Amino acid sequence: MTSSPLKVMTVFGTRPDTIKMAPVVHALRSAQPAIIPVVCVSAQHRKMLDDLLALFRIRPDYDLNIMTPRQTLTQITTRVLEGMEPVLREVSPELVLVHGDTTTSTAAALAAFYQQIPVGHIEAGLRTATRWEPYPEEMNRRLTTAITSWHFAPTARARLHLERENVAPEDIFVTGNTVIDAFLATAQDERVVDAPELQPIDRRRPLIFVTAHRRENHTRMRSICEALKQIVVLPERPQLLWPLHPSPEVAPVAHEILDGMADVHLVSPMTYDATVRAISQCSFVLTDSGGLQEEAPCLGKPVLVMRDQTERPEGIEAGTLQLVGADRARIVAAAATLLSDGAAYARMARAHNPYGDGQAAVRIVAWLLARLRGRPLPEEFRPEAAAAYPAA
Repeated sequence: MTSSPLKVMTVFGTRPDTIKMAPVVHALRSAQPAIIPVVCVSAQHRKMLDDLLALFRIRPDYDLNIMTPRQTLTQITTRVLEGMEPVLREVSPELVLVHGDTTTSTAAALAAFYQQIPVGHIEAGLRTATRWEPYPEEMNRRLTTAITSWHFAPTARARLHLERENVAPEDIFVTGNTVIDAFLATAQDERVVDAPELQPIDRRRPLIFVTAHRRENHTRMRSICEALKQIVVLPERPQLLWPLHPSPEVAPVAHEILDGMADVHLVSPMTYDATVRAISQCSFVLTDSGGLQEEAPCLGKPVLVMRDQTERPEGIEAGTLQLVGADRARIVAAAATLLSDGAAYARMARAHNPYGDGQAAVRIVAWLLARLRGRPLPEEFRPEAAAAYPAA
């Protein structure tokens, strides 16, 4: 084992993986001079990426700037591969860290493999029952697992998934999810003020925070919007706040069906800090997102998941999540129950969040220094002590 600094490159480029990698970037910086951190972004999501980089005070060392209008998955993959090759040759990191299930992550991992550089996969081991849902994320995460040397699993179940796929147990470390680190830090940030999108909201009435954008829901967006149209006229008079994804498969349908309804607030994509503030003030969340399934329960907010499959079954078992699919009747019925049944709401709101305690990034860096530089791993961070972490 050498005592020289460990050069670690983090690669990300979408809104979700930037949020979840920001705590890792800061933990790596805090470990200097033992670690030399290098940040490379793909800019798969240009505007949303830039907003988050400013919020989290991250200045990339390399920016591939790959985004183009109506980009396809093939274009994203090839541009990341081509952009990463000269960067990896110049930097020669000892490890490349990628996150989760984005196309940027899978392509960056493959680029590192081509340069024979080990890959660490954060949020490893999430799985659904079919590789087609969510699309393309489920296949992305499975492919990244095959390329990865070290797997940072958020939960014990994720670890079990990896072991069943013949990943060596010694190469898996359960950490909790870094999204909890980011969410809690943002919620406690004194710079975060009330989101302007909340100004027209009547605080005396229930607010439902909505997101919907998954590719598998593009053909079902009309059903989702019709459900929202029914929910907003329920006797409890809820209000909906929906930051619309810029996808042409989402916004036009939402505007067609929901425009003109006084209690439906369709807004542009919100900054992450504004989103955290909105979630803190809502009654519950209605979403097809992945990260929100972990984030919202941190603040005691139930989550209705508009998908048929979830790679986060721990939340279903704990009671923080409920799968409702994209069927109009199921969505309306589940929302009506949370609005009208106080006991049902309390069961979800008070359920244990199984996804972390806000220390995942610190654990990852401690593991890297221990595994790759021969440093002792603090007892509380050892894998055998980390089968699951308590909710914050």
